[in-house]
Amino acid sequence: MSDGQTAQSLETDRPTPFDPPVALRRRPPLSRLAYPDGHLGWVSTGYAETRAILADPRFSTRRELLHQPVGGERATERPTPAEPGIFPHMDPPEHTRFRRLLAHHFGPRRVAGLMPAIRRHTEEALDGMAGGGGPADLLTAFAMPIPALVICELLGVPVEDRQRVQAATAVMNDLDSRPEQVGAAVATITGTVRDVLARQGASTAEGGLLAHVAASGELSDEELTNLGMVLLATGHLPTSSMLALGAFALLTDPDQRALLAADPERAVEELLRYLSVLQFDVRRTALVDVEIGGQVIAAGETVVLALPVANRDPGRFPCPDALDLSRSATGHLAFGHGVHQCLGQHLARAELRVALTALFERFPDLRLAVPAAEVPTRDRSAVYGVDRLPVTWGALPADRRRKGADHALQDLG
Repeated sequence: MSDGQTAQSLETDRPTPFDPPVALRRRPPLSRLAYPDGHLGWVSTGYAETRAILADPRFSTRRELLHQPVGGERATERPTPAEPGIFPHMDPPEHTRFRRLLAHHFGPRRVAGLMPAIRRHTEEALDGMAGGGGPADLLTAFAMPIPALVICELLGVPVEDRQRVQAATAVMNDLDSRPEQVGAAVATITGTVRDVLARQGASTAEGGLLAHVAASGELSDEELTNLGMVLLATGHLPTSSMLALGAFALLTDPDQRALLAADPERAVEELLRYLSVLQFDVRRTALVDVEIGGQVIAAGETVVLALPVANRDPGRFPCPDALDLSRSATGHLAFGHGVHQCLGQHLARAELRVALTALFERFPDLRLAVPAAEVPTRDRSAVYGVDRLPVTWGALPADRRRKGADHALQDLG
């Protein structure tokens, strides 16, 4: 290779549930990466380099140009172009057409109108936990239903379809899922969207976002169905993962947990920076030769943007490995950057602020029901998180609560 670097495969082993892979963090800001299909590409771990690539129109998100850095059978197959309506895998101006149709539905004013629903679903989840008594799995009892119910309500999807959509989304994001499993999961979600559109027709009176977009008349039936599939599949898993992982982190750090209520907005930004659940699937392919950080990325080469590592760059965030809810984490890349920055970021922030604050207000003595080291994590997923989060509650003396938290931190090394 002209740059003299030795290509390595992507390192995925995490030292703790909250820290990015150690080997990946030891890499230079932009380094060669060997992909499972034989492609020789790159991985970006530096904050400046990652942000520059995300903002550069000379890099593409078109699916047929991207290579998968990790996974099973799917990683060695050459992908096909995205179907009409799958706008995350389109470049401008095609991508712009869909963003324009959707932007105000996810803007701050619309999210402000959704706050009663977010609070209602949060209280319902907390009531369910309280009524069932401890212990409970915080992932399934709290973190999963809140974002899923909100996105279903926003899109006009019946509540009874929630669990089916959640299961299909998990399959789609599992990097070891076989292509036929992914195809079946996509079919499940698109079928749900078709049913919603068929019931709503062109009326916007009782329908959700999908009915309003349909009424614009700007999309074909195929585009509208695939658009709905994208929104439904991406509108809950990252937020539910952040809710559970954020709660997990705060349960092991009572000093930081005490700062949450004082400034939830600042606290959520720091949690997003510190945890950054989008781990392997943010990718770009150079359309022409591009020089970034002193390296030339050749046309056709794919770059994995390691957001969890970039958000721990000491050049951008002092003491980056410390969770500090009092810091200003403005500028983090948890939602990406540039024209493809997460459409639902305002909604996700609102859900995280409301839900995490309400959780610890309702259960001030919430604690892990197992040692922290025994909480299983979802390592082989495009969206990192936990598979379960066993918790319990009930009054304990203050010294025992502190001792339990100290033990949890010791378990994590």
